Amino acid sequence: MTEIRRLRRRDADYPRLLSAIHDPPPALFVRGSGGSELLSQSAVAMVGARACSSYGRSVARSLGRELAAAGLVVVSGMARGIDGEVHRGALESGITVAVLGCGIDRDYPAAHAELARRICERGLIVSEYEPGIEPAPWRFPARNRIIAGLSEATVVVEARERSGALITADFALEEGRDVFAVPGEITSALSAGTNALIRLGAVPVTRAEDVLQLFDLEPAVAESSSLGPAAQALLERLRDGASTADELVRASGVDPAQASAALLELELGRRVDLEDGVYRASV
Repeated sequence: MTEIRRLRRRDADYPRLLSAIHDPPPALFVRGSGGSELLSQSAVAMVGARACSSYGRSVARSLGRELAAAGLVVVSGMARGIDGEVHRGALESGITVAVLGCGIDRDYPAAHAELARRICERGLIVSEYEPGIEPAPWRFPARNRIIAGLSEATVVVEARERSGALITADFALEEGRDVFAVPGEITSALSAGTNALIRLGAVPVTRAEDVLQLFDLEPAVAESSSLGPAAQALLERLRDGASTADELVRASGVDPAQASAALLELELGRRVDLEDGVYRASV
């Protein structure tokens, strides 16, 4: 366990944006190798459903990666589902901060202990709760105000009508912060919350640039690498919609052995994401 530090509201390095909310925590407990100045850098919150779809996982990881690569600190709650994928994506290219709803000494959920270790190596884990405080259902909605409070904008990736992610969006709106939402299928219950946010005026997110414009940032320039003809053909197919490897082979006419090598090339180049056997073009 890395050293635990305490930031009081009167301290000079207490996060400026967080201190401006209606109910800032009297103190923040912090652990990780990142300095407390990370909490005052340009940040975006990304949240969503715990029981999410493969589409939501793919979008969360891809957006987290692209926003972190552009220089934003990506903030989320280290919960299962969307939050975890947001952190994993951000760690592939930049810095992320996790906000806990329990004592700072707890890796919660326990299944994310390895993820917590990786976050601490480059970023920070924070909590308003001192060591030894157990998780409790009411603590998680309370911690959502910190996720929103640390961030200039909040992105909701996937959420049901009564999702906790919508609580984070409400906190952001109450503080006059920008709210973004990823559109989803109109027949999916997992998209009901995000689609409702868009109806109410949230900015729809279809690519990282939609968020980066708020911060006057440009997307990170990808390393120039030409794709082979088979990889290019499959990528063009995936831009029309997600597919399995078998579907791609049938639709493209690419030899199965070549397709397998091409898909690996696309994965290693972060051009596609694979989830539950389904490939999607990265956001």
